[in-house]
Amino acid sequence: MNSRIKKFLSYYKPYLGLFCADMLCAVIVSAITLALPLCIRYITKNLLAIDTPDALSQIYMMGGVMLALVALYTACHTFIDYHGHVMGALMEGDMRSELFDHYQKLSFNFYDEQRTGQLMTRISNDSFDLSELYHHGPEDVVISLLNFIGAFIILVNINVKLAIIALLFLPIMGVYGFYFSKKMRVALRKSKDRIGDINAQVEDTLSGIRVVKSFTNEEIEKKKFSYENNRFVSSRKEGYKSEAYFYEGLITLTQLMTIAVVIFGAASIVKGSLDLADLLTFLLYIGILIEPIQRLGNFTRLYQEGITGFDRFMEVLEVEPDIQDAADAIELTHVQGNVEFKNVSFKYKEGYDHVLRDISLDIKVGEYVALVGPSGVGKTTLCSLIPRFYEVNKGEILLDGKNISGISLRSLRRNIGIVQQDVYLFAGTVSDNIRYGKLDAREEEIMMAAKKANAHDFIMALPNGYATDIGQRGVKLSGGQKQRLSVARVFLKDPPIIIFDEATSALDNESEKAVKDSLEKLTVNRTTLVIAHRLSTVRNAQRIVVLTENGIDEQGTHEELIALDGTYANLYNMQLRI
Repeated sequence: MNSRIKKFLSYYKPYLGLFCADMLCAVIVSAITLALPLCIRYITKNLLAIDTPDALSQIYMMGGVMLALVALYTACHTFIDYHGHVMGALMEGDMRSELFDHYQKLSFNFYDEQRTGQLMTRISNDSFDLSELYHHGPEDVVISLLNFIGAFIILVNINVKLAIIALLFLPIMGVYGFYFSKKMRVALRKSKDRIGDINAQVEDTLSGIRVVKSFTNEEIEKKKFSYENNRFVSSRKEGYKSEAYFYEGLITLTQLMTIAVVIFGAASIVKGSLDLADLLTFLLYIGILIEPIQRLGNFTRLYQEGITGFDRFMEVLEVEPDIQDAADAIELTHVQGNVEFKNVSFKYKEGYDHVLRDISLDIKVGEYVALVGPSGVGKTTLCSLIPRFYEVNKGEILLDGKNISGISLRSLRRNIGIVQQDVYLFAGTVSDNIRYGKLDAREEEIMMAAKKANAHDFIMALPNGYATDIGQRGVKLSGGQKQRLSVARVFLKDPPIIIFDEATSALDNESEKAVKDSLEKLTVNRTTLVIAHRLSTVRNAQRIVVLTENGIDEQGTHEELIALDGTYANLYNMQLRI
C-alpha cells in the first residue's frame, strides 16, 4: 500500500469506534431509504386492490412501520451529521497539531525558502478541507454504493428492460464525471496555492504596516494584493467552471434517464407488460438511483479538495529536518563553556559560495570575545553554527571538547543564550515574555531578572506593571525597552554561553547605555561572543577577532590591534571620522 494512503488512513485509528458507529448509521440510513419505496409499493399494489376492513388496518399498520423507519432514519442521520462532523474536526485537530509540531522541528534552511502565509494556509484551510473528506467521504461512498446496488437489484426485479435502459446511461456518466473531476483537481490545486500567496502577501504587508505607512506606499501594497487576489479569483473561476460542467452534465444525464424510463415505462403499461404501481415504484427507485450519483458527485468535489490539501500537507510533513539529534546524542551536564571551531567551512546551499572557509577559533571558558568585520563576511552565520541553527559543511565545533553534532539539540540550545538586534517579543504581557526564558519561573525570579536587565523601573511605570499587555511583537514598547526585556529573558534562562548579535546597534545613546550596562552584568562568569558593528562598544573585550572574506584576519585586544595598524585599525579609525 502506498505510504501516503497508509498515512491518510492512520488518522482514523484513534476514532475507530466512532467511525464504525458512523458507518453503521450510514448502512441503516441506506437500508431505510431502500425499504420505504417497497412499503409504498406494497400498499399500492397489494392493499389498494382489496376492498375489506382488514385492508384499512393493514394500511395503518404499514403507515406505523414507515413512521418508525423515518424516526430511526432521523436518529441515524442526526448521529452521522453531528458525531461524524465531530470526528472530522478531531482528526483535523490531530493533523494540525502534527503539522505544527513538524514546523517546530524544521531548521532555518527550510524557513529561509518559505513564505509564512503559505505555511499558515497548509495548517488552516487545507486541514479544514481534509476534515470534510474524512467525515463525508466514507459515509457518501457507503450510502451511495448500498443505495445504488440495492436500487438496481430492485429495479431488475421489477422490470429487466427498464433497468437495462437506466443502466445504459451509467457508463456515459462515469466517463463524463471522471474527465471533469480531473480538471477540478488541477483548478483546486491552483486555487490552494494562490490563497497561500494571498495569505503570504497579507502577512507581509501587515507585519510591515509601519514601514508601509511611513513611506506612504499603501497604494503599492494594494496593487500587490490586487494582483494576488486576481490570480486567486482566476483560479477559482477555472474550478467553478469545471464544477458547473461536472454537476450540470450529471443532472442533465439523470433527467434524460428519468425521461427514458417514463416513456418506455408508459409504453410498457399500454402493452400490458407493466402496471402503474410498478412504474411509480420504478420511478421512486430511479430517484434513489440518481441520489447516489449526486452523492458521488459531492464526494468527488470533497475528494478533490481534500486530497489536494492532503498532498500539500504531506509535502511539508515529508520534509526531513536537515538538523536532527544523532541516534546516540548525549545530554549536556555541568557545561563549562569552552567553544572551539576546528577548520569550519559553511555555505547555505549547494552551488552557493562559501560564507565561511576553514575557520579555527578557540574561545576559552568565561572569555569575552568580540567578533568584528565588514558586513557580509559571516559574523552572524558563525554564531548561528554554535546552537546548530545551521549544520557545518566541513570541520567541527566542540563544546567542552564534545562535538556539538553528538549533543542533543535541546540540551545544546538550553545552554546558550542569544540576544539579537531584531528582538522578537510575543503578544501577551511583560511577564509572559520574560518567562519565555524559563517557563516555570516564579514572579520573584522574573522581577529579579528584569532588575538585572535594567528593565524593572520602566516596567513598573507601565499601566499594569508586569501584567501590561505589550501588543503584537511588543509594539507598545520602545526599541530600548524591548531589548532590555530580551536581555531579562536571557538572565532568567541563565545559560553558561551568551551570544550578542549587534544587540545595541539600533538604539539611541541613552537606551544603548542601559542595555550595555545590563549586558555587562550578563557576561560575568559566562563565555561571551559579541558581534559588534560599533567597535567602540567592544574596546574592553578580552579578545577581538577580525573576520574578513578570507577568514580570521586578526586577533588581539583593542590596543594590540590598533598597534598592528591593519584591518581593525582601519575600521576603527573610519568610524571615528564618521
